Amino acid sequence: MGSGTYFPGTTNYPQQLQHHLYAALPPHRELSQPNQRTARDFFIPENLRQILARKSEASRMTIPNSTLPPAIAHFHSLVPLVNNNKKTSTLFGYQSQAYKAESNLDGKFYCLRRYRVNEASSEHAIRNIQQSWKRVRNGSVVSVHLAFTNSGFGDSSLIFVTDFHPLAETLAQKHFASSQRYTNRYSTSHVPEETMWSYIVQIANALKSIHSAGLAARVIDATKVLLTDEGRIRLNACGILDVVQADAHQALADIQRLDLHLFGKLVLALGTNNVGQHNQTEASQSFSKSYSPRIRQVTSWLLESTSPRPNDSIDNFLLQISSDMASTLDGTLHQNDALMSNLGMELENGRMARLNIKMSMVLERPEYKDDPHWAAHGSRECLRLFRDYVFHQVDAQGRPSTDLAHIIGCLNRLDAGSEEKIMLTTRDEETVIVVSYKEIKAALDGAFLDLYRRATR
Repeated sequence: MGSGTYFPGTTNYPQQLQHHLYAALPPHRELSQPNQRTARDFFIPENLRQILARKSEASRMTIPNSTLPPAIAHFHSLVPLVNNNKKTSTLFGYQSQAYKAESNLDGKFYCLRRYRVNEASSEHAIRNIQQSWKRVRNGSVVSVHLAFTNSGFGDSSLIFVTDFHPLAETLAQKHFASSQRYTNRYSTSHVPEETMWSYIVQIANALKSIHSAGLAARVIDATKVLLTDEGRIRLNACGILDVVQADAHQALADIQRLDLHLFGKLVLALGTNNVGQHNQTEASQSFSKSYSPRIRQVTSWLLESTSPRPNDSIDNFLLQISSDMASTLDGTLHQNDALMSNLGMELENGRMARLNIKMSMVLERPEYKDDPHWAAHGSRECLRLFRDYVFHQVDAQGRPSTDLAHIIGCLNRLDAGSEEKIMLTTRDEETVIVVSYKEIKAALDGAFLDLYRRATR
């Protein structure tokens, strides 16, 4: 679920990180030479870093002086996830509220969806949902981990525990927010066809996994489909109706066919940017003006899934769109390549971080200043001079040098154990040492191993 900005019962709000203040972007320069690289070239793109930082911030957010229960089962630090005080009740018939919470068992964050039920929920249905929906592990479905009843809120509450996706928003928030005042009109603004195909492929992938497990989503609505990243959607609220409507016995084939019909209605709503859809014929005509015959054909097939037909299944639908899945797959592969490239940058940064940590732990330890075996001589002195060589360079006028390329180059050679030799000079300029990066690396590893042995005695 997404992280909201409304925190009832509090007046103190956490100060938002000013991302632009400590990571300003320099002007972009095309076709730069290797010796003209900027600091930005060594790190992940700024927009991706900000997204990850905001997600981390949303995951760690807490409410001071909260009036919520301190713990529900083994979950604590509850934070509401909706940005208004309304409780969802249109789809399931019960008031509900979502919370972010941290687990005492594994320290991970989860979404707790609470339903206020008046009657005791079927324990058999709750046990059954845990056993059945835990088998569904699909990238387009918000995973269900646990379901239980609890009185921690002062009433009889049914709690569903699912994955938590910080800063996620629903498709309704993304595409219908600007047209809520005109729920009976069809907007000229609609989802681009490429994006629509991506949505169709991802939802079809989710339904394939769900139907193959002998289950049905039963809820495919714009308010229950999460947009967790750019173009990345997941079906949410799966399995809830299996509990709250456990007494409504329906044939599996019927409710799976209903999934296909709801799928078609969602595509039609997104294509017309209209959440009402009181007149399906009029909506279909508006949809036809904006999209190609191919996407209109598959949408019509889904909408007609209200009565039994031969080969009326998600497998047959996947066969129909198999040729259209190639572009979505290609986009996913390109995105994966970009992420792997960015990950490679952080791999280099991780190596340098480990070297800095080792050096900082070894050098100038006050508890060993009188220890003759740990004095600043030999290998320790070599490491101290190397630190000055890397981080404390000055130019010809004696001004501090902030050459990032020099620092990164030196640390990379140290990590690789290069045979290249450098000249290290003491601060009084009376002693000069010529040493290779390989020898410095051996000295650093030996000093760190000695420190580790002392710590584990």
